[in-house]
Amino acid sequence: MRTGSEPMTARSPLRMRFWLGVWGLIWTTAGTAAFAVAGRPGWAAACGVLWLIVTVDLVLVLRHIRQGPHFQPGRDVPPYEPDHGDNRPGRDRPRG
Repeated sequence: MRTGSEPMTARSPLRMRFWLGVWGLIWTTAGTAAFAVAGRPGWAAACGVLWLIVTVDLVLVLRHIRQGPHFQPGRDVPPYEPDHGDNRPGRDRPRG
């Protein structure tokens, strides 16, 4: 729900999340390889699972970045009460 107190210069943290994901991708790849070479299959599998999660997150982040910015109401748009779908008293529409 929009409250009207959102900052005008709010920015999406997607680029930061992307670079943190790249950092995680590097570490999980290195961890998987290092544990596999060291003969620790359990730890290698754990790093492999984390690698998969980080890869899926990076794909989603890139998808959101490519979608571009979406419309956000400006300061001249007042906050609004969510529509609950019922006829509560005090609403602008007529009661049924």
